[in-house]
Parts: sequence; C-alpha cells; structure tokens
Amino acid sequence: MLEKDNTSNLSNLGANAVLAVSLAVCEAASKARGGELFQYLGGIYAQTLPIPFINILNGGAHANNKLDFQEFMIVPYGVETFCEAIRISLEVFNTLKNILKKKNLSTNVGDEGGFAPEFKSNKEALEVILDAIFEAGYSTDNIKIALDVAASEFYKDGKYNFENKSLSSDEMIDYIKNLCDDYPIVSIEDGLAQDDFLSWIKLTQILNKKVMLVGDDLFTTNPVLLKNGIENNAANSILIKLNQIGTLSQTLQCIDLAKRNNYRTIISHRSGETESTFISDLAVGLNSGFIKTGSLSRAERTMKYNRLLYIEKLLNGSAKYLGMEYFK
Repeated sequence: MLEKDNTSNLSNLGANAVLAVSLAVCEAASKARGGELFQYLGGIYAQTLPIPFINILNGGAHANNKLDFQEFMIVPYGVETFCEAIRISLEVFNTLKNILKKKNLSTNVGDEGGFAPEFKSNKEALEVILDAIFEAGYSTDNIKIALDVAASEFYKDGKYNFENKSLSSDEMIDYIKNLCDDYPIVSIEDGLAQDDFLSWIKLTQILNKKVMLVGDDLFTTNPVLLKNGIENNAANSILIKLNQIGTLSQTLQCIDLAKRNNYRTIISHRSGETESTFISDLAVGLNSGFIKTGSLSRAERTMKYNRLLYIEKLLNGSAKYLGMEYFK
C-alpha cells in the first residue's frame, strides 16, 4: 500500500483507508491462526495489562468550556489488577460527578467522555480531582494525575496564552514544574508546543526523572520525528496513534524505536473514535505499559476497557498489572 500510494503522508490513498486495510489484514491473520489478537501480536510475552490514563475532566478543544488544558486524567497505579484499577477509577469518576452536582456545575461530558464543567483555572480542576480521590476513599498512593496540556493550541507568536497569562517558553516551563511540585502528577503530554523544540529539551532536562514527558503533537507517531527527539533528549515518552502514521507496520517500527531508546509508549485512541477495540489488544500484545482511551463513559471508550477486562480474565493467573513498577 505504501508503494502504491507513493507519498509521505498517504495523501493518494488516504491514511484512514490505508489503516483500515492494514488492521483488517492483521485481524484476519489472527483469526486464521485461531487465537486471540493480542496473542497474535505478542505471542507468549503478551501477558501484561496496561495502566489506563482515564480522562475525567475535558477542556481545550475537547469541551465547550474555558479550561485551556485539554485533558485531566487519573492514573490508577497503586493496585494489583487491571480490574481493580477500573473499579477504583469508576468510584472516583462517580464521586467527581457528585462533587460537581453539589457545586452546581455541569456534569455533561466532552468529546472523550470526561466531565466538562466551567472551572476558572487549571489548578481549580486539579483541586477538585484531588477532592474526588480523597472522598472516594483513596489516596495519591493509589491514584496519580496525568495531564494533556495540548500547548500548541494556545501557543502563538512565541507565547503561551491562557488564563489571561502570556508566558514565555521559560515561564511556561516554570509553570509546568510548579504544577508537578504541587500536585501528584506523573505524566504531562504536550506540555509545550510542537514548534517550540528547544524548550522541549530544556523541559526534559528539568523534569526527566520526575514525570513522563509525552510527545504527541511533537512526534505524531513518526519514527523520523521520534529519532530527532531521541538524539536531542527531547521528551521521554511517546503517544502512539495508529492513524497518525497510517499502517500497523509503521506503528510497530515506531514503538520498537521508542523501546530501544527507553522511551515509554502510550497506546492511544483519537478524539473522534470508533468502537473498535484493536488498541486494547495492541497495548497487551506489545506490553506497552500504558493505554489512553478516554473516560469511563461513552461506548467508544468503555468498549476498550471491557476488552481489557476480558483479556485479563482470559489470561487468568498469568495476567500481570505492574502498576507503580512502570514508573520506577
């Protein structure tokens, strides 16, 4: 298909059309073998369930509110099974809903299934998430926080413009560092704009050992861009979206490059998602360690979690959920 298309961005055949064929061929091969898709992808090593990054508050381009950051996620890492991870996350999610109701805030959901209330600031959203964790009976030993800042959305003319602020790159780095000092944050996705590459290097020097610094817009699942990041020590993790690069084979190449260079990989959905559960099998098959597939509402999100719960049941005693081990 790549030869037939003969462009760098699959513009002749179309990236989504090419991806659909690529995944269909993989699933057909798996069925011909007679096993499960995750086992076809990973063989005997496909036994580890990913840590979910669960979106519970939406902002930015994914919600009709004033929050500038795009996703506020909880990371249930201090438990022993994927089933437990989903259970405690659902309890926090429902507790958050009750808190929002008491505050007379909207409990409508955004594009990825998280609540989309009107908060005055990103810090206010973080405080409410902490309230939900504690009121649900858990602590930050059980559940951490992850952010998708999507900084490219509010970066213009060399400045980061949000919450009536206009920050330079160095000021934005300080802002992110202070958030990580003040809150139990384990991952920051797209904390800086994709065009602010030199600042990514600075941010990585400062926070590399403290949090996952995830490149989505920065890398777009592209091995060439990832190689540049690796060579310059920009970020330490990559978000993997199948339709950014176009084929499963190219996706696997990108994941392999990341793993060989100690970059963590997060298998991810898209905001305009289908009910396909392929990425659930991919995350287990490749022992990616992490998956990002939205909130605990909307069928196109929950089907991925249900598939992972089923995979854990299939694996029975051999299933592993490493939790906090992945952050060491």
